[in-house]
Amino acid sequence: MRLLVLVVLSVALMVVDARFTLLKPVRSQMSLVLMQSYWITDLPQRLFQGVASQFGSRTELVAENEKLKSENLLLQGRMQKLASLTEQNVRLRELLNSSALVNEKVEVAELIGMDPNPFTHRIIINKGERDGVVLGQPVLDARGLMGQVVELMPYTSRVLLLTDSTHSIPVQVNRNGLRAIASGTGNPERLELRHVADTADIKEGDLLVSSGLGQRFPAGYPVATVKEVIHDSGQPFAIVRAVPTAALNRSRYLLLVFSDNRTAEERANDAAQAQESLDAQGGGPIIPATVPKPAIVPAAVAAPATPVAPATAPAAAAPAKPAATHPAAAKPSAANKPAAAKPAAVKPAAKPPVSAPATTGGRE
Repeated sequence: MRLLVLVVLSVALMVVDARFTLLKPVRSQMSLVLMQSYWITDLPQRLFQGVASQFGSRTELVAENEKLKSENLLLQGRMQKLASLTEQNVRLRELLNSSALVNEKVEVAELIGMDPNPFTHRIIINKGERDGVVLGQPVLDARGLMGQVVELMPYTSRVLLLTDSTHSIPVQVNRNGLRAIASGTGNPERLELRHVADTADIKEGDLLVSSGLGQRFPAGYPVATVKEVIHDSGQPFAIVRAVPTAALNRSRYLLLVFSDNRTAEERANDAAQAQESLDAQGGGPIIPATVPKPAIVPAAVAAPATPVAPATAPAAAAPAKPAATHPAAAKPSAANKPAAAKPAAVKPAAKPPVSAPATTGGRE
């Protein structure tokens, strides 16, 4: 009876965990306890590797050293070319006012566990939410893309591999740019391209790279290599099978890619604002260069007509106020209003020299 109760309780917990998110905090806290078990189970392999490295023969070390030296020389030669190409790419992106990142920030993570369910392809890495990992973050190894983060815990994360039957990624053929969708098949060594036209230009050996259209994976990373293309005249789509470039079953050390976390709308708004600012800076000097020429001509013509009338009115009103303030001129002001107008007319006689140059300058 007790066993039956425990079985029913276990089944109920599995159903609740699969259908709802009520047990997610509990699983997140239990990962802290399981972290120690991961470390303990991995300890024998670490000890074996340490002992093997200590007792390696001198001949093997010398041969490995020579091999590494030759590989380092080849990589340095490639780096010189890649450095110039990177600088050229940066200059071209600056000319195009592109906000895309040339180099993404990466962080090394280690595989510490695998999902025991044979129908899902998931792994566990030793980087979690405390290390800045986010949901949907791309994961790759030394050969290509492996998958994306689908579950976060404080110090660990769960990664969904490309070959999982529920995973798809937008890709393009590196040879001609043909776009397609690569979907997982449940087989760790095979991907399938869905809805590829039977007349599409794709053949065996083509390299498939991430296109970046899904706004989840950065563009340009290797995904798979086309292994087989089957054309059927009675079907509208060809059957295209590919092999992942990443060593999904053998890679132990992985890379977490930290790219631009802005949404597509935010990137579009930022690009629009940058374009508006550039248009404002570039259009500022153009407007005054075209407007002043037609604006100066009417200003010179209207100057002698309009300013003269207001110039006499304030001049006549200005002496009238001080004349009214004097006590001696306050009483005869009713009889001497025309006399008060004469001094007002005397002052405008002094102002014509000011307006005369303005008119003459306009005529010139």
